[in-house]
Amino acid sequence: MSKRAVLEVIALDAEDAIAAQAGGADRLELVTDMAADGLTPSVETFTAVRAAVDIRLRVMLRLADGFAAGDVSALVERARELRAAGADEFVLGFLDEHGGPDLTAVERLVAELDGCRWTFHRAIDRAADRDALRKQLADLPGLDTYLTAGSADGVDAGLDVLLAEAARSASGEPGYEQQVLVGGGLRLDHVAGLRAAGVSGFHIGGASRPAGWAAPVSADAVRVWREALDG
Repeated sequence: MSKRAVLEVIALDAEDAIAAQAGGADRLELVTDMAADGLTPSVETFTAVRAAVDIRLRVMLRLADGFAAGDVSALVERARELRAAGADEFVLGFLDEHGGPDLTAVERLVAELDGCRWTFHRAIDRAADRDALRKQLADLPGLDTYLTAGSADGVDAGLDVLLAEAARSASGEPGYEQQVLVGGGLRLDHVAGLRAAGVSGFHIGGASRPAGWAAPVSADAVRVWREALDG
């Protein structure tokens, strides 16, 4: 069995954060507006969550649904405000019109983050060439994680890709040093096979909310995942 798995839980507010930490989450992904698949929260929300829990916290940098960066200057300004409020880990990822990484947008944001650790999110699952994207981003400072389902259609469709990428990571292949954080249609029955392949990061959203997105995170639901990952 590989090293203890990281369990990251999507949080929308301090109530979610407290429940996720109580259930055994290692880290939060802080977003707002899940109808748009997760956008940048307000500084006020970040501050409330940061005050409520002491586990690690990654803040989404994304202003609109989809994988285009949009107004990069506005994104940089939001990143600056969040950093000033104490945020030190982030989530971002943008594609250009050809399905490659939008290096202009990503590099501007990463420069603003100034060494903070960050996740390239599921934009990788929409990329024209996943391997090329990884190699283009490989040397960006702070990039330590890819959030991926292996496919735009979710983990069931992406399992073979995830297992192949886990093997490439294990072999130390350039461009594959970052942690694979599996999320997007992830179920408990996926865990054993992914853990056996060496995957050490797991990301849940809806799975931590048995009553749906209108209800808060359930500490008990998070605990079930913690136990499965540690089992």
